[in-house]
Amino acid sequence: MTYTVSITSQGQINIPAKIRQELGFSKRKKALVSVENGKMVIEPVKDFIELRGSIKTNKKALSGAEIHKQFASSVAVEYAKKINK
Repeated sequence: MTYTVSITSQGQINIPAKIRQELGFSKRKKALVSVENGKMVIEPVKDFIELRGSIKTNKKALSGAEIHKQFASSVAVEYAKKINK
């Protein structure tokens, strides 16, 4: 699928609905944006909150805010590794 989209004066684009659905993007989700071989790549980021309860442990659960803080830090580190290659 190839679509032509407009870029606003603020540098924003709209991702067509069919592409969002195919890649699992939904409202209020995060994405990673990078440049690879002269092309912009946009990847959905899985939210750890969606995985809550999928692993059994005896450790005390983190709050949603603590999970988001640690996740944001992890995403930033991984993104920095990608752009410094």
